[in-house]
Amino acid sequence: MLQHYIKVAFRNFSRQRNSFLINLVGLSTGLACALIIFLWVNDEYKVDHFLENDENLYRIWEHQTYADEIMTTNSTPGPLADAIVEDFPEIEYAATVLWGNWFTLFENNKGYKVVGRPVGKDFLKVINLPMAAGDRDVLEDLNSLAISESTAIKMYGSAEQALGKMTLLDNDSERKIGAVFTDFPDNSTLDIDLLIPFDKYRQDKSWLYRWGNNGPRTYIRLKEGVDYLALSNKIKDYVETKVEENNVELFLKPYAETYLHGRYENGAQVGGRIEYIRLFSAIAIFILLIACINFMNLSTARASRRAKEVGVKKAVGAQRNSLIGQYLSESIIIALISLFVSVGLVHLFLPQFNEITDKSISLEWSPYLFGSFLGITLFAGLLAGSYPAFYLSSFEPVTVLKGTIRSSWGELWARRGLVIFQFTLSIVLIVAVTVVYQQIQYVQSKNLGYKKENLIRIDIEGNLYEKIEPFLEEAKKIPGIVNVSSIGHNMIGRNNNTSGLEWEGKNPEDRILFENITVNYDLLETVQVNLKEGRFYSREYGADTAKIIFNEAAIKVMGMQEPLGKVVRLWEEHDLEIIGVIEDFHFESLHEPVNPAFFLLRPGNVWAVMASLEAGKEKEALMELESIYDKFNPGFDFQYDFMDEQYAQQYQAEQRVASLSKYFASFAILISCLGLFGLAAFTAERKKKEIGIRKVLGASVMSIVTLLTKDFTRLVMVAILLGLPIAWWIVNEWLGTFAYHIDISIWYFALAGLLVLTIAWLTVGSQAFASANVNPRDCFQDE
Repeated sequence: MLQHYIKVAFRNFSRQRNSFLINLVGLSTGLACALIIFLWVNDEYKVDHFLENDENLYRIWEHQTYADEIMTTNSTPGPLADAIVEDFPEIEYAATVLWGNWFTLFENNKGYKVVGRPVGKDFLKVINLPMAAGDRDVLEDLNSLAISESTAIKMYGSAEQALGKMTLLDNDSERKIGAVFTDFPDNSTLDIDLLIPFDKYRQDKSWLYRWGNNGPRTYIRLKEGVDYLALSNKIKDYVETKVEENNVELFLKPYAETYLHGRYENGAQVGGRIEYIRLFSAIAIFILLIACINFMNLSTARASRRAKEVGVKKAVGAQRNSLIGQYLSESIIIALISLFVSVGLVHLFLPQFNEITDKSISLEWSPYLFGSFLGITLFAGLLAGSYPAFYLSSFEPVTVLKGTIRSSWGELWARRGLVIFQFTLSIVLIVAVTVVYQQIQYVQSKNLGYKKENLIRIDIEGNLYEKIEPFLEEAKKIPGIVNVSSIGHNMIGRNNNTSGLEWEGKNPEDRILFENITVNYDLLETVQVNLKEGRFYSREYGADTAKIIFNEAAIKVMGMQEPLGKVVRLWEEHDLEIIGVIEDFHFESLHEPVNPAFFLLRPGNVWAVMASLEAGKEKEALMELESIYDKFNPGFDFQYDFMDEQYAQQYQAEQRVASLSKYFASFAILISCLGLFGLAAFTAERKKKEIGIRKVLGASVMSIVTLLTKDFTRLVMVAILLGLPIAWWIVNEWLGTFAYHIDISIWYFALAGLLVLTIAWLTVGSQAFASANVNPRDCFQDE
């Protein structure tokens, strides 16, 4: 029976080559899109799942309650890890982890720049990476380091040769390489080549000993069988036992869950990258549905051609189940052929997909991958063939053998409904792509309140900390440098904030979070923020370290009418006079409103140089700056970042969504048009005699084209009317995640509708025009 099904299937493919090719191209494209998205989703779910017993690995997070919001962060007090492992027996190990930074290791006077983190002594027991050399207790020795295997090979040739070697850290202190750990894999959000003992790092940083300060992350490994939700509730008020009048609640979050579920709003988990997984999974399903709809439509439209076949088979005793099996086998065979074609397409387009998504996905076959691909294919085949199979097998022998079966209204409306569904999805995708693109253009071009163009940032390291003032003086003399200064902030995101600010008239119950930006002289002039009132910091007025400058958002939240000259108190010990107010500028992404911020003159508490370059002279200025840098900081690599590029990186996720959506929308439209083309060809063939008679009676080409296209035009118009409200709701919800966004213009919807209608007209019109120009004699040659 199976052999018979296959033979009949290929015989029908040969007879109906056009339908077969349309279905093959549509299903192949749909499957290729679905398979690529499946590979990406599978890769996303693997991120941070690279450790043994990762189900016992957690991070401690905080809910911080303020006057107008609950802020959720993974920043925790510096003493937390050491204390909590002692007080809660459920915790096996705990380790503090500071943010990543560039460090330079020196071997034979050659510097090797690596990403390193100060971490607690039990970090390698918490994370439990395989060791290439040495043991996991290495960080208990404050003068030891642990490096990655790739760094060891680069510096010494192998992990074994690196073990026990002495190296200079930042050309400052000699350290012993006590262990070599295997590299973090590509699917890890941690990218570390150097581990430094946290207890050594914090010796001269008093704030890391205080329970009232946050910054470090805390990683913990639980003992087997511990209920983490119960422990999370147990540690909720732990910080309150260490410091009075705090606004912190601790909670546990599985380590691997943060990547996909890392976004919080007002204390509630509201998503993260999981939203993009849901979005593209839905797109994959929709594209596959559109391809399957083509198969259904063309199969049911050509049902009359197979009606007699069904009648004869039923007349000689064929059961309905066998007919259903035959038609399902045809669709599955097409799906399997499409699978081979789609795998070729995946191989062809995967490199470009990796470039867009910044991934390194490869098509490496495994039983799981093969089973998943085959499952998707069989699902598509059964879905595509189900309606035609049950529809064709329902024909009654007496009815079909009397003559050509007539299409029922139900069949006709089902086919029309599927076409409408296809183009409704296409409309939604086009509008979404357009709005996402326009929003990305908006955030890239919006005036942020400071000049990010030709503004560079250089991280301060090594000898530059002690020599920053003479370095800045020489840098100012370089032709092509407009201004230069230093800052203790990245100008992007929240780097340092506090609620320890008091002022006259403040409600004692309110906790208001301010961004704390430490600056040097000339910094505000260098980044070209706009002064609303007062003045900037200036050497002309003597020491300005007892002064403070606020942004407009801060003055507003403090309720001050005439702020200049008023005094505020910081951390209950510093009285600071307000000397200036600057216009609000965006130091976070446009997802967030401008938050209150203040600027403190602290030349000794900065970590980056900011330099504004003259347009057209960037290359020469950077060469001169590198020369001066090498003089003041020998052995360290000169590295810089353009701030406009750093700013753009905040929107990488949106940019990738825009790029991918553009391709997937194109594929959806292509597959929809293939189906429309097939239906138009069939309609023209079915009306061949009618066309011939009309031409004999003098009908014009345009009147015949209109006859053949008007029904499809109505369907596309209905799809436009249905799709536009859905598209408006989707893009309005997405834009709502931005505090600053474009206005939704009616032109986005009008142009999308016009584009789809034009594409449909071109698709159907090309077939209609060819049919309208046929010789009437050819229409009657079978009579």
